[in-house]
This record gives sequence, C-alpha cells and structure tokens, in this order.
Amino acid sequence: MHLKSLSFGKQIAYAAGMIGWSTMTNIIIVMLPYFYLPPSNAGLPTLVPQLVLFGAFNILSIIAASGRLVDAVFDPFIASRSDASQNPNGRRMPFMKWAIIPAMIFCALVFYPLQKGESLHNAWWLTIMLCLFFVSVTTYIIPYNALLAEVTQTPNQKVKLSSYQQVGFVIGIILSACTNNFADLVESYFSVANRSEAVQIAIWGLCILSGIVMLLPIIFINEKEYSTAKPTHIPLWPAIVSTFKNGNFKYYLISDFAFYTALSIISSGLLFFCTVLLGLPESDGGKFMGAMVLFSLLFYPIVNFGSAKFGKKPFVLLAFAVLCIIFITIFFLGKLPLPPQTQIYLLVLSASFPLAALGILPTAILADIAQKDTLETGENHEGMFFAVKYLFVKLGQTLGIAIFAMLTIYGKDPGNDYGLRLNGIVGFVLCLIALICFSKFKEDK
Repeated sequence: MHLKSLSFGKQIAYAAGMIGWSTMTNIIIVMLPYFYLPPSNAGLPTLVPQLVLFGAFNILSIIAASGRLVDAVFDPFIASRSDASQNPNGRRMPFMKWAIIPAMIFCALVFYPLQKGESLHNAWWLTIMLCLFFVSVTTYIIPYNALLAEVTQTPNQKVKLSSYQQVGFVIGIILSACTNNFADLVESYFSVANRSEAVQIAIWGLCILSGIVMLLPIIFINEKEYSTAKPTHIPLWPAIVSTFKNGNFKYYLISDFAFYTALSIISSGLLFFCTVLLGLPESDGGKFMGAMVLFSLLFYPIVNFGSAKFGKKPFVLLAFAVLCIIFITIFFLGKLPLPPQTQIYLLVLSASFPLAALGILPTAILADIAQKDTLETGENHEGMFFAVKYLFVKLGQTLGIAIFAMLTIYGKDPGNDYGLRLNGIVGFVLCLIALICFSKFKEDK
C-alpha cells in the first residue's frame, strides 16, 4: 500500500500538538520552584517548608522526584498499550484524544495550594497533583512522538517534521517563560491585586490554549492514511529490554538525559538568574527567553542543510560544547564587567544554536534508530523507543528541578546567591558528560 505524505498544512497541525504539551510541561519546570519557594524579592509567599533531609535534599526536590517515579512506571506501560493497540482508528490518536482535558486540569491545579502560606499540606497536595499531571500528559506525549517515525518515510522527512515539531516546542517554552508577563496583564486589565491569583489565572489561560492546540493533530490528521504500522506482539518487559540491546541507543539515551537535566536547571533558574544575580525585573525572563528562541530560528536552515551534507553527529557535538561554555558563564553572572542586560543577552543568544541543533536532530536521530530496528526485527515498537527516551527526558527534567531546588539551600536571595551560581558548575559537568557519550555514537552514512 502506497502511503500518503503529510502535506505542509498537516505537518503544521502535527507540530501544533507539541506547542500544547511543551507549554504545560515547561510551566512546571519554569514556575514550580519560583511559585513554591520564591526568592525574597518576588512578592510571593513561600508555600512549602524548606526542610532539609540528609543534609542536601529539600522537600521540593523530593516532591518533584516523586511525581516522576509514578511517571517512570507509566511511560513504558502506555507505550506498550499504544504499540499493541488494535483500535480501528489507529494506534496513537485514540490515546492522545483522552489525555488532553485531564492534563489541562491537573497542570493548573498544581498551582492551587491548599493553604496560602508555608504548609506541609501544600507539599502533599503538590505531590498528588504532579503525579496526576505527569500520567495525563504522558498519555499524549508517548503516542504523539511515536507517530513521527510512522508518518515519515525518509531521513530528510524526519528532520523536516522534527524541525516543525521543534518550532512548536520552543513556542511552548516562550509561552511558559512569559507566565509572569501574562500575570502582569491580568493584574492590569482585570484588577487582580493578589500576585498569586494573577499567576494562577495566567496559568489557567495557558492550559486552555494548550488543550486547544493539542487537539489539532487529532482533528486534521487521519492516522490510518499515513501509517501502516501493525500492532507489536512483544510483551512489555521484553520490549523495554530489546531497546537497550541497541548499542547506539544507549549512547543516545545517556547524552539526551544529561542534556535535559542541564536544560531543566537553566529553565528552572532563569527567573532567579534575572532577578537575583542580575537585579532585573521578573517580567524580563520571558523577554530573554523569547529572544533566545527567535534567534534560534535563524539556525534552523543551517542545521537542516548542514546535517544533510555532513551528518547529524557533528552538529550535536558542537552544540554540547557551546553549552559547556554557557554554563560556566552562569557562575559569573552579575560579576562580569558588563551591564546586566548585556550579560543575559549574550548568554541567551549564545544558547540559540544549541537550542536549534538539539531541538531538531535528536528526535530525527531516534526516529532513524527506531525505523532501522523495525527493519531488522520486523516488530513495530517505535512507541517503546520513544517511551524510554521520554522517560529519561522527564527523569532528566525532574532531576534538573530537584538539583536546582536542592542548591537553593546554599543561597537563592540577593546577597546570598551561591546556590544559584553552583547550578552553572553542575550544568557544565552534565553537558561535558553528554559530549563525551555522544562522541561514541555511530552514525550511519
């Protein structure tokens, strides 16, 4: 059977789904530490106790990790169910459809603590809401990403669709980073005097927008017209084990995990870096993130054409090297002989190339790995490859939040900021690990 190729409009519809879940997951990364353990100059109350266990782990880092532990179990489960689905409407879309509303609701409820002050009750509430959100959004993400390998037939198609998908991802980053800017508008136009309430309303608006755009792939793409993938018959545990037998996948996975841990650290810390290390207003965080993302778009054609000519691996390695330099710079923010705005602009604009290269290429590389494995084994378990990847992505994101929250013990306020600066050192080490591991990856020519 000859498969249709996705038209430009349908590729955009597919990428729109990424905007939705990227916005919600990045709201958690960007706003969770800032909302529950804000710096002293944020105008927000502290909502969970700064309890320290074993001398290093505060309560917020443990809460973030506990939510992902539930996710860790659910990721491969939903992938296995999706891979084995015999639904006449397709293996992926039916799962995605039912995940949207719960993901919207639980993402917003994460930011509705039971009490308006510091309380352990808020800690328990946050734990439960995070678990429910992660389970809901995973039910959309895993089938959604598995579709990329199934609706593209050539490496160039994978890179192209992955590029559009990455545009969706970075739009989600911009929207989430602008949460405080939207809260400013809520305060101005709706006469909401309480800052916490303004942030909550802004997050509800972003969640509703996310749900709408997550519907677009389901509405405009008929899965059965673009994929002939058959249900896999490998049970759950053997399917997981089979992905780890792929040597290239191991190097890919370790590098991806280290990168997303580092990215989560810088995303969680952006508002702190602006307000504490540089003394800038919190609303500038969205502006700087937007500048980084928009500038990264200039590198998309370079990454697309360059990777087709020279291979994907050199661009990934260069991106990791640039990130190493960026994280070292974070340690010295506010101490460099430059105006604060110049320092942050140099930082975010330097990050534009890594954001482009590491946004586009890893997804296309994994789609190649999954497709090659399907040809060699005869089993269509692309979903399991993406499940394992996104399990490690989310574990990395959670570890990043946990590391950031943990280091706030050593200082997160103006004049007491050593904990924030330590994030630069940790990020450098993580990106160096990613660089070394991916250097062992063997790319098919």
